[in-house]
Amino acid sequence: MKCIIKAFSFTLEPQRNQSLKTDKIHTNQPLTKLPQNLKMGKIVLYGIDASPPVRACKLTLAALDLPYEYKIVKLLDGEHRTSEYLSKNPQHTVPLLEDDGHAIWDSHAIITYLVRRYGKDDTLYPKDFFKRAQVDQRLHFESGVLFQGCLRNIALPLFYGNENEVPRSKINAIYEAYDFLEAFLCNHAYLCGETITVADFSIISTVSSLVGLAPINSSKHPKLSGWMTLMGQLPNYDQLNGYGAQMLVDMFKEKVKKTISEL
Repeated sequence: MKCIIKAFSFTLEPQRNQSLKTDKIHTNQPLTKLPQNLKMGKIVLYGIDASPPVRACKLTLAALDLPYEYKIVKLLDGEHRTSEYLSKNPQHTVPLLEDDGHAIWDSHAIITYLVRRYGKDDTLYPKDFFKRAQVDQRLHFESGVLFQGCLRNIALPLFYGNENEVPRSKINAIYEAYDFLEAFLCNHAYLCGETITVADFSIISTVSSLVGLAPINSSKHPKLSGWMTLMGQLPNYDQLNGYGAQMLVDMFKEKVKKTISEL
């Protein structure tokens, strides 16, 4: 199993014996009522379930009750590097979202776009300047600290460099990130207050896979542990995030032989 390096993200290729197919259009819940005069186009999400950014998009689409077609990208066959895919996403990353012929990539751009375009209100991505700044800060934290600084920093040497040891400093960086998340939660149910936002979707997608490398101690991080439990109670959580997160956890367990202390 190898890793495909991207400019700002990575995608892990599924094993060759996995069944790769295009999922049926997701229409489990009624469609969110759209703003007046807004016509909805066909939404297509490209990705793989092991990818945290893809799972963040699936959680957002579900929260908005938006029907969409989910296409698994056959990375082993190089589908992400075909001329057709590159014309939509020159960075050849997943997730990629198509909406009525328009292509958007990067999960943070996708999830905020979806709420601005299709949200019946601004709860998931507030219009209030301060509240939106809070959500944006959490999204940048997920991108720069959790995904890039923690998960990707460990995954690339393991899956691309064929290493099987993780320096203790990289595990410590995850626990430092947990400390920050504990502080973000403060006395609130969610990361930006008492209501769920796209920041929660983005961060749960990565943290739910990081726990395979750095388990959360409920006595040290009680708020974070409680938030994880709360997020796990979302409708269809396992299908949207849980199973894919476990796929990545299992991939880490297969590769990591030991954690080493640096001199």
